[in-house]
Amino acid sequence: MTQYITNRIMLTVPVLIGILFVTFVLARVIPGDPCRAALGEKADDEICAAFFKRNGLDKPIPVQFAVYMRQIIIEQDLGRSFRFGRPVSEIILERLPVTVELALLAMVFATILGVSLGIISAYWHNSAIDVLTMVWANIGVSIPVFMLGLLFQYIFALLLKDTFLQLPPSGRLSAGLVNPPFFEAWHWSLTKNSISYNICFFLSNLTMFNAILTLNFGVLIDAMKHLILPAIAVGTIPMAIIARITRSSLLEVLGLDYIRTARAKGIAEFSVVFHHGLSNALLPVVTVIGLQLGALLSGAVLTETIFNLAGLGRTLFEAITARDYIIVQGFTMVIAVSFVVINLMVDISYAFLDPRIRLSK
Repeated sequence: MTQYITNRIMLTVPVLIGILFVTFVLARVIPGDPCRAALGEKADDEICAAFFKRNGLDKPIPVQFAVYMRQIIIEQDLGRSFRFGRPVSEIILERLPVTVELALLAMVFATILGVSLGIISAYWHNSAIDVLTMVWANIGVSIPVFMLGLLFQYIFALLLKDTFLQLPPSGRLSAGLVNPPFFEAWHWSLTKNSISYNICFFLSNLTMFNAILTLNFGVLIDAMKHLILPAIAVGTIPMAIIARITRSSLLEVLGLDYIRTARAKGIAEFSVVFHHGLSNALLPVVTVIGLQLGALLSGAVLTETIFNLAGLGRTLFEAITARDYIIVQGFTMVIAVSFVVINLMVDISYAFLDPRIRLSK
């Protein structure tokens, strides 16, 4: 197993370098002027020439890429944003937690509801329940996220206003609520920009996690309320996909000989479906869950924009329109690493779900 994991990690290195190189080149060849995007339209040629020289943009692209890779590998520095004038690593630590919370909550919703609907639909195959379940799944996969988000805002923030079902239409926390970092609340003395500080800073920006650590349950409840609508909106499509994959995979397994044998032996139907059937139907479901989680972690641009969440996707979109190459490169690398880590976890889960895969490695 150790050798298997090591080989998988080694194979991801050239993939990450390739993704970073393609992103690096594309960011520089698309039309647009990063100087005037950062400094304004009134910046003259002399100012822009100094801007390009200061940021190393006057060199050939291969040289720029070599300098950037050296900066990442040797100095562990992702560069400084043109627009914000701040280190990209600091912006990532600030914006990524919002997307992580949204993605995880959306995947919990999508997985629980999607797998449940898939099991129900497969068990009562070709019944009215099956038809209604799949119609619901098809509706879920067909509705655009932005339309669903706006619809939720209209219903739960306006129509249900002043009722117990009212939910916040946007933002991360209600005005006036304070959520101090847990390491400050605990009076920890950390050196800024150290590894321990960066880890604690990232964790403290996970609003719900930080609220639990500081026992600030008012902030925790408010933060959860703010994430319910965007999580359901962005998790509806993954939920529908998971439901359909679960149904088709479980239907295939339930038709195999060993399932009929288990039923002939008088094994309880619950055990037949869940222990013998579902456990062997999970491989494609786990694959889909991993892919959908990776897609959510890459940033739900529309959802984050509609619900005014300063996350990964919204920041990346703004950086692309502003030609802020450094943020685009840094955020793309985070997205690529997220996909690689999730795919590695999916591969490892295969070995635990199916002993044949583990024994063949």
